[in-house]
Amino acid sequence: MIQSKGTSRSVKKSIRLICLNLFYICVCFLGLVPILYIFILSVSGGSGALTTGLSILPEKFTLENYRRIIVEEPFLRWMANSIILSVGTMVIAMGTSVLASYAFSRFRFVGKNVSMQILLLLNAFPQILSMFAIFRLFRLMNLLDSHVGLIFVYAGSMCIFSIWNMKGYFDSIPIEIEEASKIDGASNIQLIARIILPLARPAIIVTAVMVLIFVWNEYLFATTFMLKEESYTLAGGLYQLQANDYSRSWPLFSAAAILVSVPILVIFFCFQKYMVSGLTAGGVKG
Repeated sequence: MIQSKGTSRSVKKSIRLICLNLFYICVCFLGLVPILYIFILSVSGGSGALTTGLSILPEKFTLENYRRIIVEEPFLRWMANSIILSVGTMVIAMGTSVLASYAFSRFRFVGKNVSMQILLLLNAFPQILSMFAIFRLFRLMNLLDSHVGLIFVYAGSMCIFSIWNMKGYFDSIPIEIEEASKIDGASNIQLIARIILPLARPAIIVTAVMVLIFVWNEYLFATTFMLKEESYTLAGGLYQLQANDYSRSWPLFSAAAILVSVPILVIFFCFQKYMVSGLTAGGVKG
């Protein structure tokens, strides 16, 4: 009798898991439908988004849209600008926020909690409120159409998120590990480089990836402070492709959108194993 009850519970649990998995599969499929439609549109030979209807395969398969976006448009230049801004911002933001978040996590000093609350308050305000002031500063300092100025703006805004996220992860690292290392004679530099940074690798990687994604997709500042078309990032360049009503081509725009998404998807899947641990530890302990 007891064995039959256990078997029925196991069957019910298996059925519940199967139904749950089928539900998640359906949700994922629905989420992939727009992406699939954009890809089909990018390899079609038409010029409109709704002229061919919703079909699984394009009526005329062609890679002409990809050739046009790479050869006839300054797409590679836009990508180079995005890479410069993304990598430069990530290096500066992570280089400062790693040390700052470790200091906020381990050291006790006057104004520590107040400083953290001020940083959080600054991050609560929309960035668009500071756009006019930044634009005037850039014009006075001759930083318009400059990668350096935009990198500092991005790094300053992303440092706050990086500090809060990584501080939570540093809080989860037992302090006894550091005390044992100091007893063994490790200096502060050796402690951070050989022990703390390897232990905090998931948080550092996931924070760096999120900074990279933010800058890669940022549109408002990139189009405001970059005044020339050759200075645009990928986000601004995609808008330029659709800005002219007379030359608008949705298949061309779809091909550009696919090309823009590929590098970020590759980076995300390469570091996917760090995403869950880096986000959960940073969010729970913060």
